[in-house]
Amino acid sequence: MYQFYDIGKSAGAGTAVLRFDGALLRAPLAPVVAKSKPVPVPGRFDQLQLITDLGQNIGSREWFRGFALCAALCYSAYSFAPGIDPFVGASPAPMDDAQWDEARSLSIAPLAYGADTGRRMAATEAVEALSDTPERPTIERLAALGPGDRFSQALRHAGVSAKDATEVADLVGNVVPLTDIAPGTTGSLTLGRRTSRQVSRPLDTLAFRARFDLKLDVRRLDGRLVLNRIVIPTDNTPLRIQGRAGPSLYRAARAAGAPVRAVEAYLRALATKVDVGSISPDDRFDIIIEHRRAATGETETGDLIYAGLDRARAKDLQLLKWNLNGSVQWFDGGGGGKSTGLFQRPVPGAVTSAFGSRFHPILGYTRMHKGVDFHAAYGTAILAASDGRVERAGWAGGYGRQVMIKHASGFETSYSHMSRLTVRPGQFVRQGQVIGAVGTTGLSTGPHLHYELHRNGIAINPAAIRYTSQAKLSGQELASFRASLRRVLSVRVGGASAEETRVARADAARRAVPLRG
Repeated sequence: MYQFYDIGKSAGAGTAVLRFDGALLRAPLAPVVAKSKPVPVPGRFDQLQLITDLGQNIGSREWFRGFALCAALCYSAYSFAPGIDPFVGASPAPMDDAQWDEARSLSIAPLAYGADTGRRMAATEAVEALSDTPERPTIERLAALGPGDRFSQALRHAGVSAKDATEVADLVGNVVPLTDIAPGTTGSLTLGRRTSRQVSRPLDTLAFRARFDLKLDVRRLDGRLVLNRIVIPTDNTPLRIQGRAGPSLYRAARAAGAPVRAVEAYLRALATKVDVGSISPDDRFDIIIEHRRAATGETETGDLIYAGLDRARAKDLQLLKWNLNGSVQWFDGGGGGKSTGLFQRPVPGAVTSAFGSRFHPILGYTRMHKGVDFHAAYGTAILAASDGRVERAGWAGGYGRQVMIKHASGFETSYSHMSRLTVRPGQFVRQGQVIGAVGTTGLSTGPHLHYELHRNGIAINPAAIRYTSQAKLSGQELASFRASLRRVLSVRVGGASAEETRVARADAARRAVPLRG
């Protein structure tokens, strides 16, 4: 960029001639002093700054000079950069049909796209088509009965001809109603050799389990289909499960091996007699459910038979399901059934504020309290007081989240300050059905349920509704009930009594004779 061009000699001083881009710049040199550093003399060259900080003095002359220098350097680097031209290769020629067929057969493709992979090589001119290809003598398949399918329709989907499917359906329908065969039932079938390619394969065999204790086998004998009924020996002994309630009765029963459906039925049965929330951790549950064991190893659980509760600080509870005049309900050991009436308690908590005038804790003045307040923990399930149709379900101002249900005889119930809703307007609910959970929405000082009862649009005191009747067994009905209760209580934990086991095995052996039809 620059160089010394000439240095003039004089007494202790001189002049330095610099060349900068073809221009001569002269700058005086400081006198040389022995054993001392030269002292520069300010001049035009000292004021020239080739390196400029572009982050400072933006907009000044020095900044623009540095910016121009930076741009010139960048442009120089760009100008001397080598060019890169694209290299165009030769495109392969498209494959003809024979080449594409060969490549497709040797490739891997999803079946969803109609892949025909797996062949060793595609057909060429050297391949000669056979005039007749041999058929497999038999074909084994599985038939599954889907939800909403007819029995004959499931067989048709498996490849059975319409004639054979109709004939098999008639044979099976004479033994078991076709509507009683549960969806998901699968059967193994065998299709035999056909006489001509224009007809369907005939059905040779079909085997499936029509019921838990019955297997049906259909075979073609002497040109016609014959049904064989195979009775599976079963042990219909109830299953008894006991344990300590602990902090959570539901979790304790599930951990002991009780099915979900049985535990839910057990809690509903207890709710007809006691407050489920009052069960202590030291109480012991006693559950007996229907249970069947087949000789083939399968097991099946049914409905809840007995619901017992051995209480540590209260009277024990024994409930047995009993059919009284066509109505199935739970009766206790004394033969007492469920109390009947129009309404039931929506939550198990105590009443903290009764019906009538009271001082409102939030508004600060006395006004009519048109319902009752039940104390309950946040999230406690709220039950419908009676059968009815949901008239309102949503936000209702100071009532917070509210559900209103319209019942028969002009009655209407209201449930307010709820934390969540589980029903919608227009939905029909049954007595005891969960409609939401306790909360503290709206004008509320804490979690509770504000419950109102109206008749023909006028609020009435819910405490005025009483249960006036209770189902009660007597006479021979009570004697039969107590005999059944003793028989059920004789079941051992995890099995049945010795007498029931003997009777069940004898009955299973008697029914285990195959019948040909």
